[in-house]
Amino acid sequence: MMSEEMIRRKQHSIGLRLAVQEVLDKVDSADKKRQSFAGIPIQIGDFYVLTVLRLSRKVLRTHPALTPNRYYTDGRLLASSLGLAAVLRFHEECVKSLTEPEPGSGMLLRHRETDELLRAAGKLLMDTPAQALGISPATAKLFATYNTISSLRYEGAEGVGKMYLAKRRHPNLEEVFALTCPTPLTDYRAVRKLLEMTTSDVSLLADGENVYALGRPIGHYDPSREDLFVINFVTHYAWEFQHDGKVLMRTTYGNPSLPRARLNRSQFRKDLRRTFDLTAPEKVERLWDVVLEASRQKHGTLVVVTTEALAEADRLKLQCTLIEPVPLTPLITRLVTSIDGAVLVDPESYCYSIGVILDGKASGRGTSTRGARYNSAIRYVESSPYPCMAIVVSEDGMVDVITKESLAEEE
Repeated sequence: MMSEEMIRRKQHSIGLRLAVQEVLDKVDSADKKRQSFAGIPIQIGDFYVLTVLRLSRKVLRTHPALTPNRYYTDGRLLASSLGLAAVLRFHEECVKSLTEPEPGSGMLLRHRETDELLRAAGKLLMDTPAQALGISPATAKLFATYNTISSLRYEGAEGVGKMYLAKRRHPNLEEVFALTCPTPLTDYRAVRKLLEMTTSDVSLLADGENVYALGRPIGHYDPSREDLFVINFVTHYAWEFQHDGKVLMRTTYGNPSLPRARLNRSQFRKDLRRTFDLTAPEKVERLWDVVLEASRQKHGTLVVVTTEALAEADRLKLQCTLIEPVPLTPLITRLVTSIDGAVLVDPESYCYSIGVILDGKASGRGTSTRGARYNSAIRYVESSPYPCMAIVVSEDGMVDVITKESLAEEE
């Protein structure tokens, strides 16, 4: 247990942070474009020092979040989104730097790798449903638990299905049948076996500690309750944390990320116009049909659209399969995207080569949280001297449209 002095100092620290946050909120109300986050105050000499992180308000609002300003039982702020969880983890790193022998001297030098920080943020976010269900976040370790379950196969098959997280007898859940002896979530292989019984409308029901039944949702859930969550096992080693139909976090091979939108027709048109000055409705529709069909490829694929598709096919002929130029139809698209490698297409939807191994200079934009397909697409687009667009379809059905313009906007 903490001494009275430690409790007093902790309460004083929380009070200082809230006071600074109140001032920052007033400043941000005039700015409108930025949102500031106050860190934890550390006493250095006669002063209290804390870090302030300012982020784009527009970006923060782009992604769904739970109700803000909810707390652990010890008074610490709970993460309402993956973005806020990353902010909190960043501030924790700053506290470590401020408590070293030379406070703050290594703040910019000892920063954690982005992937490591995001994994820590993912763990923090999963404390929120644990707290909502009345179990100890430290004991539950939901982030690690779901990573392990999603990594397991059953008789060679990947785990796909849903698990509802809620207290037993939740008014919006109906049990199809209950387990006489609930299965602990930490009995990973047993839970993975149970997942094999789920269907599109029947899921596992768990209370954060045990799987206690198979069941389904009923009635109209009031999202303000925030006591009913969904874990969606998408494919091998990939799962989503959802609330009220919204994806709060997507985790692939243990690396969390913000949810990405699936194909957006209007944005795709805009990308074609910016990249190729392509506005002819019939040409846009043909390319849209190609990309739409490619997005259905179960194991993912990569389609590259470039004005110099014919020349590029010839240049890369030793690392691809050349074909007679053919306008892509949904059927041909389905065939040519079923093998590894990229498909080279021109803005007229003519395909010149398939199974292409793309080249390109190494880029600092790549990320180890994404696969080789995504990173090779970035390298190729960055290195290409021609107008170029890469459409990356992941195994989980998510689609990234990469252009030079989109890469520039990320800087």
